[in-house]
Amino acid sequence: MQRLEEVTDPRVIDGRKIADRIEAEVKAEVERVKRKGVEPKLATILVGEHPPSKLYVKLKHWACRRVGIASEDHKYPRETPQDEIINLIHTLNERSDVNGILVQLPMPDHVDERDVMSAIAPEKDVDGFHPLNMGRMLIGREGFVPCTPEGIIRALEEYKVDVTGKNVVVVGHSNVVGKPISIMLINRNATVKTCHVYTKNLEEQTREAEILIVATGVKGLIKKEMVREGAIVFDVGITWIDGTVHGDVEFEEVLEKASLISPVPGGVGPLTIAVLMEHTLRAAKLQHNLL
Repeated sequence: MQRLEEVTDPRVIDGRKIADRIEAEVKAEVERVKRKGVEPKLATILVGEHPPSKLYVKLKHWACRRVGIASEDHKYPRETPQDEIINLIHTLNERSDVNGILVQLPMPDHVDERDVMSAIAPEKDVDGFHPLNMGRMLIGREGFVPCTPEGIIRALEEYKVDVTGKNVVVVGHSNVVGKPISIMLINRNATVKTCHVYTKNLEEQTREAEILIVATGVKGLIKKEMVREGAIVFDVGITWIDGTVHGDVEFEEVLEKASLISPVPGGVGPLTIAVLMEHTLRAAKLQHNLL
């Protein structure tokens, strides 16, 4: 995996380094299952010309090539009817050579993302958004879970952070990050408070956090005065301005107070993609009874 820069500050979470190791493990296991006659394959679906989405899909296919997973990309114009997208998913569900299906979000306004996610076979839902996989997560039987929250969990494990009893504040309650990471941390016995656009006195809430996770897409939302001294901060926000990516956290000033902090880019993003590779491999092994 190409590294844009080396992380030298021990307080900065090196997502690329962790992702490199995950991908190396996936690559070795992919080679093993190929010797058994199984070639893992990921199919992606992109609707529209949203530039960041196009980049994210490209990065996922690059990762597939790095680890030896086959991939195919299905691109549709923005105006494509929902039924056509769902029909494609049904076809991919039936194909034995396709092990994982990923629909790049967000979808155009005329498409109901819940219907699309529900159409994916749960055993091929490598992004973890099918209601069955979400339900399993809710009752503590995590299988395929959303990749970004799992990436956060992996980073916490890498840095040997025991979340038991920790006060965690999650800012953002999307189905992609906010809700699932809240549930996954509760599953690990953290004390979790989830904030959102209707939360009153956000600064009072965030200052309580021993672990602060921010996923709103609001550039620079979190300032130094909103962060507890010694907090662990995960910036999951992405805002594109003139081709440059920005996070939800004012990184340089919050770094002065944080004991650990994830940068944007180079923090949670590489972990999300590495976890997706891991999920695709696991799906192939499950479907071919190799686990």
